[in-house]
Amino acid sequence: MAAVKRASPLSWLRPAWLALTFLTTLPLPHVGEVREGEFARASGFYPLAGYAVGTVAGLIWLGCAAAGVPSGVGAALGVAAWLAVTGMLHFDGLVDAADALFVMKSPAERLRILGDVHIGAFGLATGVVALLLRFSLLGALGTSWNALGITVTAAVAARLAVLAPMNLYPAARQESLGARSREGRWPVACVLALPTLTLPHAWAGFVAAGVAALATAAFAARRLGGGINGDVYGACIEVAELSALTVLVTLASRL
Repeated sequence: MAAVKRASPLSWLRPAWLALTFLTTLPLPHVGEVREGEFARASGFYPLAGYAVGTVAGLIWLGCAAAGVPSGVGAALGVAAWLAVTGMLHFDGLVDAADALFVMKSPAERLRILGDVHIGAFGLATGVVALLLRFSLLGALGTSWNALGITVTAAVAARLAVLAPMNLYPAARQESLGARSREGRWPVACVLALPTLTLPHAWAGFVAAGVAALATAAFAARRLGGGINGDVYGACIEVAELSALTVLVTLASRL
């Protein structure tokens, strides 16, 4: 009888490692050649990237507060850290998606615009509003360790929420990276996100992120002829993250 070949520990780590190297700029060694189906498996580990992003941004904010840095400067540095640790991947998707989705063109023309590297008025305005909102929310976080819990919860919730539109809507382009990332592993992602639910009002942040991601995807799908792409996934994460932050910061201010 042939011996059953067991998967090595490295094979179990590869999807998690790929999620971190794809969604963050953490100084991690690259996984090498990405195999068939690995992007889909990696999507189940997106919440891991959320922990990394939320922790970096939250610690920068708290560090600035502890050092006596003016709150406006601390919030600006927190925004910069948030953008840096994500490589502006999701922010770029938000800006590109806004340029395509808000223009009065046909779905085919909007898809063409999604592939254009240039930024138009819609993308610029959307990006500025998103940055101002994130800056304002970070500035309102407060200086307790609860602030770190809020940034982590929002980042994790957004990366869990994006799995819903990724799996509900077809890919706008079948050959795209977004198409290769579909069919995410829901059970894995939900288990990874569970620890954040111990934090105050975390459930409200997850609800806000889920509603925001689905609403963004539904709007995009209508404008693009039924499918969505990687830029829209990025937009879903950005909108979900900001929605979760808004709800969590608001609720925390009432305590």
